[in-house]
Amino acid sequence: MTLVRDLMTRGVRTLSPNDTVVFAAQAMAELDVGSIPVCDGQRLVGVVTDRDLTLRSIAQQRDPQNTTLQEVMSTDVQWCYEEQSIEEAAQLMRDAQIRRLPIVDHDRKLVGVISLGDLAAKGGEQQASEALKEISTPSEPDRSGQSAASASAGGGSASGQPRTSLE
Repeated sequence: MTLVRDLMTRGVRTLSPNDTVVFAAQAMAELDVGSIPVCDGQRLVGVVTDRDLTLRSIAQQRDPQNTTLQEVMSTDVQWCYEEQSIEEAAQLMRDAQIRRLPIVDHDRKLVGVISLGDLAAKGGEQQASEALKEISTPSEPDRSGQSAASASAGGGSASGQPRTSLE
């Protein structure tokens, strides 16, 4: 049985809850990643994704220079232990529809991350294929309280002119 510790990436870049949205976006751009674990010291407290930055910062018209990750990060984080099997990790990823899973020790200190790519490259094509299929299954979005930006399909404004703010 292959364990998570055999496939995970160690030495993962983390951010602090007090880091700014701009700092997180710059780190993501430089590392070419879409999510970064957020740790208070070494303890995992959340994850910030490019989606978090977009929906909880930009879409809410928050100042990215002064908005901290504490305000926009995802705190309901799925994670597993390094001694769990890759099958268990893949199932967690499928259930939560995520492509990266933080790995912690029993003090909840971050020790690594396992990604769908790790499963594909090192864990076997079957495991990655099954995980990707379920991760990619669309979920039905909550469409209540939508703004004018979520108009019908086709995109763009009715006038053909780009909008610079929500009306």
